[in-house]
Amino acid sequence: MRSSRLFLMLFVVVTLVYGAAAGFMYIFQRDFLFRPSGTLTSPQENGLEAIGVERVAMRDGTQITVWRKAPANGNSPTVLYFHGNGGNLAGRAKCFQQIIDSGMGLYAPTYRGYAGAGGVPSETALIGDALEHFDRANGAGGDIVIHGESLGTGVAVAVAAKRDARALLLEAPYTGAVDVASAAYPWLPVSLLMKDPFVSRDKISDIEEPLLVIHGTKDTTIPFRQGQALYEMAGDPKQMVAYEGAGHSDLWARGLWPAAVEFLKRSAAPASAE
Repeated sequence: MRSSRLFLMLFVVVTLVYGAAAGFMYIFQRDFLFRPSGTLTSPQENGLEAIGVERVAMRDGTQITVWRKAPANGNSPTVLYFHGNGGNLAGRAKCFQQIIDSGMGLYAPTYRGYAGAGGVPSETALIGDALEHFDRANGAGGDIVIHGESLGTGVAVAVAAKRDARALLLEAPYTGAVDVASAAYPWLPVSLLMKDPFVSRDKISDIEEPLLVIHGTKDTTIPFRQGQALYEMAGDPKQMVAYEGAGHSDLWARGLWPAAVEFLKRSAAPASAE
């Protein structure tokens, strides 16, 4: 009888602790997913003399900062860049420099709740804004190349599934943010609790643009197997570049952008006659 009471007490304590932990994760989940930090300094303060800054009002009036530069010539596309979950636009300055050095244009918006923007981030808000950004960038004429980085790959896939772009470039993508979280917290019913699942695997079959996936085999943030799985779900034309030994944040140093430029050249070339 005593052992039964002890077991019941233990069960109650474990249940309460589990419930408290699950409740904490549910309430604060967006603080784990969206990690804005720092002050958004100007492009010029980051060595990007040619990039301009625009303040764009979304349909609901939320103000979003965009870093923008026109392509070097009318034949070059503009890269619509959706960044990852940490920091802000300034932390991608070296990446943006490579893009504009290649002659392509740049349209890089920040996210709601991040430095340089009002509002609160969510999957619905980010994707809605991203579609507006695509339409705005596309309105200037010329081809659009959609680039997604880490968290931004879910945004990029959602946009490419609904808009016609020149190509889709995915840097360290996931099958779903919910899949990443489920692997990180196997003791939680993540699929039931997650407000912003970013399920790219459900949208990738709608992609008709040429697709390039770039991932590091030693990525501990978004496992390589997720990028590989997403690539395998996609239709042709597509290419995957795997950097052996690379992690989550060193893909540009490994040659991401030259690989992207080469991919864009090949995918633009007419098929050879048989």
